[in-house]
Amino acid sequence: MRLTYRLLNVFAEAGDPFSGNPLCVFEDGRDLTDEQMQALARQFNLSETTFVVSPAEGADAGVRIFTTSFEMPFAGHPTLGTAHVVRAMTSASDRLRLSMPAGVIPVQAEGDQWTLTANRGRVEADLPADEVAAAVGLSPGDLVAPVQQVSVGTSQVVAQAASVDLVRRARVRPDLLAAYAGMGQGGGETLVYVWAETGNGQIEARALISDGASVSEDPATGSACSNLGAWLAGAGRSGEWTVRQGRHVRRPSTLRLRVDPDGTVQVGGLVREVGSGEVVL
Repeated sequence: MRLTYRLLNVFAEAGDPFSGNPLCVFEDGRDLTDEQMQALARQFNLSETTFVVSPAEGADAGVRIFTTSFEMPFAGHPTLGTAHVVRAMTSASDRLRLSMPAGVIPVQAEGDQWTLTANRGRVEADLPADEVAAAVGLSPGDLVAPVQQVSVGTSQVVAQAASVDLVRRARVRPDLLAAYAGMGQGGGETLVYVWAETGNGQIEARALISDGASVSEDPATGSACSNLGAWLAGAGRSGEWTVRQGRHVRRPSTLRLRVDPDGTVQVGGLVREVGSGEVVL
């Protein structure tokens, strides 16, 4: 079996070929088992790998999204990157609908700038701000309540810091973050999206992840940015923000966040294809 794939950077910055969040998209995963998809995702060792599959009714293409250890019902940069590949493969229009376990997600493009419309978000839990602060290496009072578990299809912790300096100082304590394992994005992992406004429609954010033992940081997290949008909508806020992420892991990334007065959340950014290849199984 020969499988073709493409490598992309999503939420990239113009002029920087090593910006954004890397993604591998397999062009045709219809004949693969779940175990093979998981093994291929582990082989590429990226934050996510996707597989184009048969669509659900009402969608233009289906997508399965795998981390190195589990399948995700929804993730932002895999959704945008896969849409970019589907358009290139099928000469589809700039408006697509992708089906995934979380539902059908509308995506649209202007050139290589892609935007998704997230599912309506819901608050799953209110969390003790000072305890979450300790779990990300901060002090009592450093996080602004409410700190909440939010989901637009993937569940994550949204935590506003009192200043951008605190965002930059945050460091995961896996022993303490383990208390929230199973409440996070899946596979026993917890993702805390620590963020602060820096003025003039700008936000700086970091996605800190732990499974209770190991620690990682995601360079650009469309699902968490969508959850932030749902959090802002719940706080009665609407508008447009530019979200900067990834500089702490040397993958500068730019996400565009829009929250409409009716609570609709859109997240977008630049998608760049950087390579392609073939795997022989």
